[in-house]
Amino acid sequence: MSKAQRILIVDDEPDIRELLEITLSRMDLQTTSAENYQSALEVLQKQEFDLCLTDLKLPDGDGIDLVRYIQTLHYPLPVAVFTAHGNTDTAITAMKAGAYDFVSKPVNLEQLRALVQSALEVKAISSDTKQKQVPSFVGESPTTKRLLNQIRKLSQSQAPIYISGESGSGKEVVARSIHYQGPKAGGPFIPVNCGAIPAELMESEFFGHKKGAFTGAHRDKTGLFQAADGGTLFLDEVADLPLDMQVKLLRAIQEKAIRPIGEQREVPINVRILSATHKNLQAEVESGRFRSDLYYRINVIEIPVPTLRDRKEDIEPLCQFFIERIAKNFGGVTPVLSKDAMKSLKSYHFPGNVRELENILERAFTLCENSVIVEDDLFLNTDKNSSFATKLTHSTHRLGNESLDAYLIEIEKEIILEALDKNRWNKTAAAEQLGISFRSLRYRLKKLGLEDD
Repeated sequence: MSKAQRILIVDDEPDIRELLEITLSRMDLQTTSAENYQSALEVLQKQEFDLCLTDLKLPDGDGIDLVRYIQTLHYPLPVAVFTAHGNTDTAITAMKAGAYDFVSKPVNLEQLRALVQSALEVKAISSDTKQKQVPSFVGESPTTKRLLNQIRKLSQSQAPIYISGESGSGKEVVARSIHYQGPKAGGPFIPVNCGAIPAELMESEFFGHKKGAFTGAHRDKTGLFQAADGGTLFLDEVADLPLDMQVKLLRAIQEKAIRPIGEQREVPINVRILSATHKNLQAEVESGRFRSDLYYRINVIEIPVPTLRDRKEDIEPLCQFFIERIAKNFGGVTPVLSKDAMKSLKSYHFPGNVRELENILERAFTLCENSVIVEDDLFLNTDKNSSFATKLTHSTHRLGNESLDAYLIEIEKEIILEALDKNRWNKTAAAEQLGISFRSLRYRLKKLGLEDD
């Protein structure tokens, strides 16, 4: 028979202590109560616990001071702090001090039970992390090591985290790593690009709707918050949210509940919020394009993701990682990088960061001969390929708001189709004209959807 898990309750109100004791005992948990800060310290010095629930205001001290003390213990102990309803600032302070989460008074017992169950999984998840394959940054540079340590520490909290960094630097990799190393790893990870949702559909996408709620609502729709229930909702490009949606998002995060369009009652949600953007969010607040109250709510803790330029020591292990993955996904022998190719990559400035490196290596994989990637296969200087350079120069006026990746794919399609047309769709001749192998051409045709079945 497994040993019952022990919960420490710290609150000066006898009625609250009794309510919590009854609620937790019905969950087959053992409880110990303390009525003030000093008595809590005495109990913590004598016993070990699996979770601590403490009020923010104690007669002889502060619940946040208790949180800080617990961080010094020799074993991990999640702490949830009770705060006055709507007192967001103190809740944020508590989570920055190391609290796992906060509970608003008056206590919602359903939300409390969900929080307790989630917090008690922290130790089990922590011990299992080494056995799990979790998405993570690749590299051994001091910058990367600091980032990985920060991710491991913050994954055990419920604090909303804001991930900042340039496009392509790996913000979603950080978000996934936090999720899969945390207590909600068994739940869904739902990424959403806030800038890709039309404004008129945004509320329905986030909160869902009931059948008949508006014209075109032919059936019930589950929103992103409900889809992420029990897991993590990753708000990528959060700075692109319109102001009216920011208000609704703030309420959902604060109340831990959402109301689908057409629904009369609020639906409780248990979701961790991670957010990111390549923009300067503080500047967006100062310009009035982003609400300051939402900014402080989602930016309890900020993780800046370094550019590839700031961790060039990681280029070589990243190359090995990507090349092995590309070869596994598309078949064939894993190629090696020549010394000249590696030297060029290490001296390149990578405006597109890690995503650009992956794209460069994927293209080089299809172009290389004899399983060796040489400098010319990288196309870091497009002048070395006059056909591509000419197309790029003549087509830049068409870029507009199109993403660079999509734009380059269209150019590649044009070049390949032109070569095939000139050679009457003789693929061997077209490949020779393009200066690539027949295998490389077949791969590109398949990837671009041009391969005839």
